[in-house]
Amino acid sequence: MSEIYRTFTSESVTQGHPDKVADIISDAILDAYMAQDKNSHVACETCVTTDFCMVFGEITSNANISDEDIEKIIRDTIIEIGYDNPDLEFDGHKCEVVNRLHAQSPDINQGVDKGEDETGAGDQGMMFGFATNETDSLMPYPIDLARKLTNKLTELRESGEIPYLRPDGKAQVSVNYDGGGNVVSLDAVVLSTQHDESMSDNQEQLKADIREKLFKAVIPEDLMTENTKEHINPTGKFEIGGPHGDAGLTGRKIIVDTYGGYARHGGGAFSGKDCTKVDRSACYMARYIAKNIVASGLAEKCEIQLSYAIGVAEPTSVMVDTFGTGADVGDMTLEEIVRENFKLTPDGIIETLNLKEASYKPTAKYGHFGIEGRSWEETNKIKDLKKYIK
Repeated sequence: MSEIYRTFTSESVTQGHPDKVADIISDAILDAYMAQDKNSHVACETCVTTDFCMVFGEITSNANISDEDIEKIIRDTIIEIGYDNPDLEFDGHKCEVVNRLHAQSPDINQGVDKGEDETGAGDQGMMFGFATNETDSLMPYPIDLARKLTNKLTELRESGEIPYLRPDGKAQVSVNYDGGGNVVSLDAVVLSTQHDESMSDNQEQLKADIREKLFKAVIPEDLMTENTKEHINPTGKFEIGGPHGDAGLTGRKIIVDTYGGYARHGGGAFSGKDCTKVDRSACYMARYIAKNIVASGLAEKCEIQLSYAIGVAEPTSVMVDTFGTGADVGDMTLEEIVRENFKLTPDGIIETLNLKEASYKPTAKYGHFGIEGRSWEETNKIKDLKKYIK
């Protein structure tokens, strides 16, 4: 085995984690507005706690969606996630729902909606995108594996294969790298899963089921060594969870939603925001650019930063960092190559990635990046970028 040079850790959470519940509800409301009016401006926040859900924020739209419709979307989403039982103390059938959504500020809207002119950015800020060739998805290995674990855990619950599972859960993996940046082994795997009361005194059976049906199905066998530490429900039991166990808020899982801490983050959250808001759309574009740069062979690893001023269409800056892995592109800079090949205004991003036709709730459920089938995960610019390699 290669000598271990460093260890990096990332985590992911299931759909039933309280913060993810809030994210999914926010995106479900966004999807409802976008389905009726592709030009909707939505900034929907959600908070959840014991048998309570409140949505709040700003929406400007021609969609015909009533308060009753909003409540139904919220309840249906909570039930779909798996909170449909009063024993969980958060039940979509009967929890209190409060709606505090209102119209968008005209001060913001005047800078964003310019009629026939180019759409301005919905806010100032900086956004990052990242790609690396250490996985097939061009995602960092730690977050890629952590997300596979939580998505499979949800699948095991929803299919009934492990019948006692409840919706809340987390996975965390610590990955060992050698000096060349290659994945060597797993230093530690942490898995916490909510369960019903029948398993509170039967944690050994739960651990056996998780090892057999989750770890063996997801984790490559050669990465588990005699030194790999396993922690399954390390507190002893996890019966109380979800919004009853801990309050949830939209946008509190921004590292889970991106690269697991492996790359930098501008601080903006995604869920509940329409595609004119560069907090979301520019991060998608930055991932698209970084992924195509790596897929084309221009670099083995790439981080993109875009920055914007509110109401201004063109980015205030473009930064490309390949961490010393970039190919020879002659006299041009990578920043010049990016500007030449990618449309970086809000309108250009929306057009390139077809963001007005996207469904956003699945991104909050399964992860925003590294999931095939999304426009920002396509590598259709490879041919255009390969021509710059000398």
